[in-house]
Amino acid sequence: MIATCVTIKVKKEYIKDFIEATEKNHSASIQESGNLRFDILQMPDEPQVFLFYEAYQSENDALLHKQTAHYALWRDTVANWMEEPRKGVKYNMLYPKF
Repeated sequence: MIATCVTIKVKKEYIKDFIEATEKNHSASIQESGNLRFDILQMPDEPQVFLFYEAYQSENDALLHKQTAHYALWRDTVANWMEEPRKGVKYNMLYPKF
């Protein structure tokens, strides 16, 4: 099992649009085969900072996510709304055991 934590800093004027676009990606992503979690978090004291916690059964499942139409639409939609490139860090999941 693999998890990725993605940190994203959005330009303040696009926060609402980013949240709306991300909800659509989230709704489709949690339906993917192999998806265990797809949590979207927003910092309360810095509302332009988001953390995505994505967990998949396998590395292949995570790679397949990047090939979906909903991911491509989200990626292309939000690209110019970010203050800086998003940062993803991969982890091996130990617990919980699915």
